[in-house]
Amino acid sequence: MALKQLTRLVYNIQRQLLRALQEALGPLSEQEQRLVQILELLKLEKQVDCLGWKGNGRHPQSRLFMARAFVAKALLNIPTTKELIRQLGSSTNLRRLCGWEDGPRSVPDKSIFSRAFAGFASMGLGQRVHEALISERLGSEVIEHAATDGTAIEARERAAKATQETTPEQAKAPRRKRGRPRKGEVVPPPEPTRLQRHLGGSLEDNLKTMPPVQCGWGCKTNSQGNTDYWRGCKLHIITAEGDIPLSAYLSSASMHDSQAAIILEQSAAARTKAMLCQIKDSACDAQAIREHSQKIGSVPIIEKRDYRAENAVPMEPDRARRYQARSSAERVNSELKDNHGGRTLRVRGAAKAGLHLFFGLLVMSAEALLRMVQ
Repeated sequence: MALKQLTRLVYNIQRQLLRALQEALGPLSEQEQRLVQILELLKLEKQVDCLGWKGNGRHPQSRLFMARAFVAKALLNIPTTKELIRQLGSSTNLRRLCGWEDGPRSVPDKSIFSRAFAGFASMGLGQRVHEALISERLGSEVIEHAATDGTAIEARERAAKATQETTPEQAKAPRRKRGRPRKGEVVPPPEPTRLQRHLGGSLEDNLKTMPPVQCGWGCKTNSQGNTDYWRGCKLHIITAEGDIPLSAYLSSASMHDSQAAIILEQSAAARTKAMLCQIKDSACDAQAIREHSQKIGSVPIIEKRDYRAENAVPMEPDRARRYQARSSAERVNSELKDNHGGRTLRVRGAAKAGLHLFFGLLVMSAEALLRMVQ
């Protein structure tokens, strides 16, 4: 039903809206037509109307126009806000599609764009729009393959000093000496791991247990077997077939990929009807992750983590064939970095960094949905 409504919407956009805009503005380029379709799918006005004039003081610049401009920035892969303002001033069609009708002087300056961006980040605009988009368009659909992967995001800020994470109970408990217990000594059972706690918790409770997101150093083994180091953060994405990002979570660069797996599954399960297969690499080879996938009705297809080649257990042929669908997650990661702002992170702080990346994910999600019905 949702796909039928999406098909009808795209047909109306192409047959009515684009034709009316071309009569009013003149010929639209291919990128401008893509922007019109993406903005119609995202429906930013539903989330931004709450930021309008409250009745006191002067009327602020339209936050809806600036939200549209940031979507255009991600679509066109514009690296900086300064360059975005320049293009809005030089391109009449782009400026009018965002909402400014009174010429280049009507476009706000950089400081106003920065304040608007900070407001969007504080309210979690990117996550809210993305959740509404996926829930509305895929809420009644069954996802055959959901692939999870994390990608490095480089940032331009100083890395925070690494601190050891401890729970309040661990901080109060006296530390015992390492080694075998003494005769008659009762050793308390180990504290449950984060994944074990996530297995029985809700999405809201699990998000509260995650460590704070801050800029740091991370390392990851690439496809050639070498170790890459970067300073910044890490974006974890769960992707459906058709290269549609279902959900994403931003973490510190040092956090292991497995720590966000259950959270991604929970958020994606809340936005879709069902997911048949959960596809993950060896970083997520943990019993708690397998149990959670089975708990939500999915089949976990996870590569075994074997440190010795002679002990490697080959995957079953049918699962090995389905495991190839994991390439959709890698395509989404590279598309975000190469064409939608993943390599041009210029803001500081977790909230702003997440909003910058989510604008790119919004563009990619809308384009993937359009490809499904075109």
